[in-house]
Amino acid sequence: MSRTVTKAIFPVAGLGTRFLPATKSIPKEIMTLVDRPLIQYAIDEARAAGIEEFIFVTSRGKGALEDYFDHAHELESSLKKSGKTELLDILRETNMDSGAIAYVRQHKALGLGHAVWCARRLLQDEPVAVVLTDDVIMGEPPCLQQMIEAYQETGGTMVATMEVPTEKTKSYGVLDVAEDMGAIVRARGMVEKPKENPPSNLAVIGRYILAPTVMENLNKLKQGAGGEIQLTDAIADEIEAGRDVFGLRFRGQRFDCGSKAGFLQATVAFGLARDELKDEFGDYLADVMSMRKAAE
Repeated sequence: MSRTVTKAIFPVAGLGTRFLPATKSIPKEIMTLVDRPLIQYAIDEARAAGIEEFIFVTSRGKGALEDYFDHAHELESSLKKSGKTELLDILRETNMDSGAIAYVRQHKALGLGHAVWCARRLLQDEPVAVVLTDDVIMGEPPCLQQMIEAYQETGGTMVATMEVPTEKTKSYGVLDVAEDMGAIVRARGMVEKPKENPPSNLAVIGRYILAPTVMENLNKLKQGAGGEIQLTDAIADEIEAGRDVFGLRFRGQRFDCGSKAGFLQATVAFGLARDELKDEFGDYLADVMSMRKAAE
């Protein structure tokens, strides 16, 4: 089997209820960190990793997300006439080539595993990446690129992992580690949101490279935690079948932009990383913290 990964699945069918009322009229995936929507960070990361085909698993009400990647001819023409070449270049970075994007619908919210399974007919006998837009990762090289480089050596199935406090493991899929090789670990099991006695503190976060056999496992449509079809269960089936599953301790900082606190933290981090914003924004944050400390 080839170890070249050129396709990625982006499950974007969620309703984004934690961000109501904003998500009443706009998809959560086009809410912005500074001046770029969440989906753009995910696409840029995938492009940097060599992804050429982008599969979006959507639902009703996601039209604005689909329109985002279209060419805005009138806007481009206006910027060109105004000589605003820098803005024109930024705008063109959001365009996608015809045929590079495919959309499939998830008609029922049956879990991440089900969302990935919905894309099965767009895949051949090939590995595929899965990118969750809620997890925004600041890292160099980008997380998915790190994973694909490691995957070239290991094969199998690979998940991105990070260490979390033991009391927080109940919110994640957690690896049971058979062999720790430093940046890469070999798994002997995975547990989805363990209520107690987690096998480790290595949590699985929203980046995956799936062997074709994972999709075969998902064909069983087996319900797991919460009555949903869990991707971690399909990956755990790989281990039970004697196939390799690895975790990569990626280099970078992950922000959970599916939560309000995580979204705000990411906004601060990415704002301070921008040369044109870091001084003014940094001074403001320092003033806020100073006033907060004085009020204690």
